[in-house]
Amino acid sequence: MAEKELGKKWDRCLADTAIKVGTGLGLGIVFSVLFFKRHTWPISLCSGAGLGMAAANCQNDLRSHYLLHKTEKEQ
Repeated sequence: MAEKELGKKWDRCLADTAIKVGTGLGLGIVFSVLFFKRHTWPISLCSGAGLGMAAANCQNDLRSHYLLHKTEKEQ
């Protein structure tokens, strides 16, 4: 994998993580204020869900290069 390609994947990964954690944080704050009497657990739950989704996307994105070469060798 070329260094530029790997750098682009890491940049996309970090941007995706920031977006998903930020969205989860925002939703957690809204749910906390509107529905759960200002408890903090909805904020943690939604932020953690965003972080988990971002980690899964990053893992798939970084592994995709190796999976493509594996299928090419099998053919």
